[in-house]
Amino acid sequence: MVFLLFSALILRLGFVQIVYGDDYKNEVEKKEDVVISTSVPRGEMYDRTGKSIVSNVGKNAITYTNWKKYTAEEMRDTAEELAKIIKMDNDKDLKKISERDKKDYWILINPDEAKTKISEEDKKQLASKYKDDKKEYQKAYDELLRSRISETDLNKLTDLDMETLAIYREFQSGYFYTPHIVKNEGVTDKEIAIISENLERLPGVDTLRDWDREYEFGSTLKTVLGNVSTSQRGVPAEEKDSYLAKGYSMNDRVGLSYLEKQYEDVLKGQKKKVKYIKDKTDDIVGSEILSNGSAGNDLVLTIDMDLQLEVEKIIEEELKKTKYGYAGTKYLDRAFVVLMDPHTGEILTMAGKQLGTDDDSGKQIVNDFALGNITTSYNVGSVVKGAMVITGYKEGVLSPGTTYINDSTMQIKGSNPFKSWKTMGNINDLIALKQSSNVFMAKTAIMIGKGKYAYMQPLNIDLDAYPKIRNSFSEFGLGVRTGIDLPNEMAGFKGAIDPNQPANLMFLSIGQYDTYTNMQLAQYISTIANGGYRIQPHLVKEIRETSIEEGQLGPIVQEIQPKVLNKLDLEPGWMEQIQKGFRMVMQPGGTGSVFAGASYSPAGKTGTAEAFYYDPLNKQEEPPQVMNVSLITYAPSDNPEVAMAVMVPWVYTTNDGPSPNLTIGKRVMDKYFELKKEKD
Repeated sequence: MVFLLFSALILRLGFVQIVYGDDYKNEVEKKEDVVISTSVPRGEMYDRTGKSIVSNVGKNAITYTNWKKYTAEEMRDTAEELAKIIKMDNDKDLKKISERDKKDYWILINPDEAKTKISEEDKKQLASKYKDDKKEYQKAYDELLRSRISETDLNKLTDLDMETLAIYREFQSGYFYTPHIVKNEGVTDKEIAIISENLERLPGVDTLRDWDREYEFGSTLKTVLGNVSTSQRGVPAEEKDSYLAKGYSMNDRVGLSYLEKQYEDVLKGQKKKVKYIKDKTDDIVGSEILSNGSAGNDLVLTIDMDLQLEVEKIIEEELKKTKYGYAGTKYLDRAFVVLMDPHTGEILTMAGKQLGTDDDSGKQIVNDFALGNITTSYNVGSVVKGAMVITGYKEGVLSPGTTYINDSTMQIKGSNPFKSWKTMGNINDLIALKQSSNVFMAKTAIMIGKGKYAYMQPLNIDLDAYPKIRNSFSEFGLGVRTGIDLPNEMAGFKGAIDPNQPANLMFLSIGQYDTYTNMQLAQYISTIANGGYRIQPHLVKEIRETSIEEGQLGPIVQEIQPKVLNKLDLEPGWMEQIQKGFRMVMQPGGTGSVFAGASYSPAGKTGTAEAFYYDPLNKQEEPPQVMNVSLITYAPSDNPEVAMAVMVPWVYTTNDGPSPNLTIGKRVMDKYFELKKEKD
């Protein structure tokens, strides 16, 4: 029997060795590959002349990689060793430590004393209550233990304990196999040197060169350039799945807004990837560089920073002068200017300023509000009249130069009088543009709506007139998104179509019903300047590789080409008639006569709109009435090279006030051609 038993055992061992031997050997020698990606410097931004706008400033950083094999005690020991070398930031790191953090850490470093705080009777009660759920039992046990840790216990934590805890929190907040930045502010070269010499005693700790964004021109364009997340914040939680699907790590720094976000794929670069080989005990037994990575590509913007700064200075000066130099301007707090190449859509200047008050000192400050050119919209007034006349041509109710309409006060039964700023008599389209006739536009809109106007009589119109006018306006860029390469652009707001309020159609025809952004005005005037092509505005001119030579631009990767969004379907001579009327606006007798005699031969249209001031922080039952003033222009009129839109909302509350749209516009256009002459 003994012989038979040994024989069976030998046969079984032989079977295991022959049949399963290789499988067991592979299991013992099992290895796992882990790929770790390391961030690279983000691409920078330059203006069209090569001036640096956004750059990276290098700084020392200390990282920790949790290789999953470390126990809580081992991580704490490493944190304590590191705490003896570096100091954590009191405001940023130590003040974030919560009461619970302290209690959990006290338990970790005082395990024996912690056990005495829970009696056997406590354990029995918890076991009875959670006998079928170990997870809930442990959760209840931990909460009971924390509740019994006193202030006296916590007061025993030393300064070194608190430094260690701050570092330990950072260790725990990272992800497995992903380097997590523990400290990147104020890390000295001495600290880096000491850590590098003691890496064997600091498992998981390493050093690297991190970076911060530096804005060479301070707050200028800051709202448009956007922001980048910190390594602590990483990718936005609400977009986590999208970023992870693209190969990002949770603590990767990404563009959070506007240009930084819009061109994230260009700016981010290709991360360095290293494959680490670890055995079944999680020890690293080898490594291999899969790719060295490359810095992000740079953006060359269409902006001319010399011009941008001059325009911002002009806006700020005129804004303050108007605000404090005239009565009735208490609601005035902002102004916007866009300069654009009407043939390519390149934005030469995108400026906006907003008056504010410093929360601490109470002093007046001026904030950058360039973003307001695409995120805020207003009633713009008579600048839309060029599009309105074209709409009249298209609908067959106006003929260029030959249709005359009597400009005199209008009044629909049950409505207030409707009139131009002066009575003009019988006028055609050119005079209506030059003198900015409200009545000419209103009667044109009524004809489009197949209505018949009679003084003090009811007015019935075809409601299809609203979409006809709005669709025509949209072909110029009014009331629709311009397509600029920035997120969160707004389209504006459309007034309601009320069959009982026919006068609303009249206000639509003069820019006092729907709202438009200043960028839409820039696209609109560019469409007129270039003869009928709606060009997509853009802020990026070129994408370039990062140059290895400081201060030099790298090779071009992509040059952004002009994009025509649509072409107006016009008969010959229609656009030329509008252009002629816009030239007359800028001549003596026109509403833009402040430009008369300018050497650069401007053409354009002024606008004044009755509107209402709305403060979202202080809602009024009856918002006060205010006046918005605007200006669109291009030059030279015979061969346009620049188009401009100016918007100054909520300027004054009286019937007759200042016109900062004209003073800003004239100074800006003068400065453009002055700088051009200097550069030539």
